[in-house]
Amino acid sequence: MSTQSDSPAYVIGLDYGTDSVRALLVDARTGAEVAQAVHYYPRWKQGQYCNPAKNRFRQHPLDHLEGLEATVREVAAKVPAAQILGLAIDTTGSTPGPVNEQGQLLGMLPEFAENPNALFILWKDHTALAEAAEINHKARTWGGEDFTKYEGGIYSSEWFWAKIMHIVRQDEAVANAAYSWMEHCDWLTLTLTGQPLAEFKRSRCAAGHKALWHASWGGLPPEEFLTHLDPKLAGLRNRLFTETYTADEVAGHLSEEWASRLGLTTSTVIAVGSFDAHAGAVAGEIESYSMVKVMGTSTCDIVVAPTAEVGDHLVAGICGQVDGSVIPGMLGLEAGQSAFGDLLAWFRQMLEWPLQAVQSKVLTAEQQAAYRQELSDNLIVQLTKAAAEVDPAESHVLALDWVNGRRTPDANQALKGALTGLTMGTSAPQVFRALVEAICYGSKQIVERFEREGIPIKQVIGIGGVAKKSAFVMQTLADVLDRPIKIAMSEQAPALGAAMYAAVAAGIYPDVLAAQKALGSGFAETYTPNPASVAQYATRYAQYQALGRFVESATPSHSQAPILEPETPAIATA
Repeated sequence: MSTQSDSPAYVIGLDYGTDSVRALLVDARTGAEVAQAVHYYPRWKQGQYCNPAKNRFRQHPLDHLEGLEATVREVAAKVPAAQILGLAIDTTGSTPGPVNEQGQLLGMLPEFAENPNALFILWKDHTALAEAAEINHKARTWGGEDFTKYEGGIYSSEWFWAKIMHIVRQDEAVANAAYSWMEHCDWLTLTLTGQPLAEFKRSRCAAGHKALWHASWGGLPPEEFLTHLDPKLAGLRNRLFTETYTADEVAGHLSEEWASRLGLTTSTVIAVGSFDAHAGAVAGEIESYSMVKVMGTSTCDIVVAPTAEVGDHLVAGICGQVDGSVIPGMLGLEAGQSAFGDLLAWFRQMLEWPLQAVQSKVLTAEQQAAYRQELSDNLIVQLTKAAAEVDPAESHVLALDWVNGRRTPDANQALKGALTGLTMGTSAPQVFRALVEAICYGSKQIVERFEREGIPIKQVIGIGGVAKKSAFVMQTLADVLDRPIKIAMSEQAPALGAAMYAAVAAGIYPDVLAAQKALGSGFAETYTPNPASVAQYATRYAQYQALGRFVESATPSHSQAPILEPETPAIATA
């Protein structure tokens, strides 16, 4: 039941992913998805400011602002502007960037426009491996509170403080110019409201899961701990924030400038920002002890539980447990994999390279572009069809999915992927199937960790591009987990979840649970385990675990975590 009349009301959810931004216009009375628009980041697509060989992935704010304007204007034109009551943003994370005292990202200033260190440091940037290892060591040995304990006890190079430490050590100009630092979801929300930085409401979701924020120690870790990490952090805490806010709260209203640029009005409420996986979990109709798997380039696995039931219990090796980070009043727990769709995309790119290199000698530039697009569109489709025909019992290929490090359980971004069991008869479909199996085994590790830590997983829900598009991956995952997997109906679940937050902030619904019930789109299908495959994968899963232990034992640099699951048997010989 809404708290307002039944007059027409709409909300917009904006979902900033790794490659693109999506705007979704939702009828706030019925949940109907009225319009959507997508904008791909041109600078990111060209690989600007990135160096994959050095694990450096940066994004320019102009990609995000141009996408904001293009997508929102397109969907907002479908209904009268006065009827669009709220807007909320979710983004990837942790994706922080340095800002000046006015809240402007340094990369927007002429003197820093081409400096990668002044841009947003994308979630998958792993240049801060050494800093993360240092944070973990100092948190345990400094003689006071272990401020990583609500982050699973292991701090990752993908997160807020490790990235800041790395940049301020590497770039004195950026360090001196950075008055403060902001997560991507906060900066975009601030940009839309035009508020003074000191008055802005920071995201509980971002701060709790990535920035060591916790109410029990008064917000962020104290100054003495931060300067113990690095003297260059001195004074920064006072320029950041103390309080944080859940995503259903009002951050402000749309500024005159952005109301004009977006075709909206200054009456439009802007909700506090959030991360994409957490918003997606809301749209996936998450409930107590459900796991919503947000499956795209990486995965985020989101669980909520009643705070009173979890109490003071700390779940080891995950990406944080934060009061209200998903549904206010409940504890949000996060885990995930650093590579999921990214692993399959890596293999596709490996196969594409020689074909594109040969064609570049005989085709025009225009023909090459068309050829590359057709090749990319068709290659995964054909690999999937062929891989589905491979009998796992006849293939000895085994893969490890850590091409982008390991997020959970037990973060260690220094780890590398691996393939074993290759012969002269090994085919591309066999390797592709092994990669699909590997990402599913990585998911099983996460489910097992939660349950060993006393958090039961009562159902699994899939959302995101992989969940919607790949029946082969989803059936394999159901077989490996030996659990049914429900697939959310919405094609744009994080954007829909953001729209639900916006509907609460705008006063259309009293709380997130009410908005979720009214606006949820249900489930499209359910994958159920195949008993014969379950038995096969159980054996191969034990081999995967043993391969993981071997690779981790041979990875000495920047080790962040203990070796995985010592109770599993040794790897079988192919």
